[in-house]
Amino acid sequence: MKNVLVVYATMSGNTEEIAELIEKGLVSEGCTVEKVEADDTTAEMISNYDAFLLGSFTWGDGDLPEESMDLYDELEAADLTGKSFAVFGSGDTSYEIFCGAVDELETIVKEQGGELVLDGLKIEDFPEGEEVNETIEYGAKFARIVKEKSS
Repeated sequence: MKNVLVVYATMSGNTEEIAELIEKGLVSEGCTVEKVEADDTTAEMISNYDAFLLGSFTWGDGDLPEESMDLYDELEAADLTGKSFAVFGSGDTSYEIFCGAVDELETIVKEQGGELVLDGLKIEDFPEGEEVNETIEYGAKFARIVKEKSS
C-alpha cells in the first residue's frame, strides 16, 4: 500500500473537487491518502509519503495563486530526486494561458529532480459529466504507476 499526499490550492472549490475525485481513484487502488490544502503544506512533508499529487487553480494570466506560492518557494529549495509526482488543476479557457499553474508546478518538480509519472490534468472550471470518471481514473492510474515502479 502506498502513502500518497494530495496537495491543492482552491478558491471557488473547483480544484478541491478535482482533488476529492483523484482521492477516490487512489483509494480504489489501495492507497492511503492525505489531502491537504497548499497553505497547510511544507516541502518537509514530502519525506513522509511515497508519492505526490499537486493541484492548483490558475490565477490571472496563467499564474500560480498566492495560496500556492509558499509551497512553490519551498519546492525551489527541495531535493525531489526519486519522488513520483503528478500535477492537476482548474482553469478558464477564456484566458490566453489555460491552467498555467499546472505548467509552473510541473516545471519546478522537474527542476528539483522529481519524476512526473503522468501528464498534467487540466480541467475547465468544475469537473462535470465524463470528466468526473476521467478524474477518478487519473488518480487510479497514478496509483497503479507508482505501485508498478516500486515492485
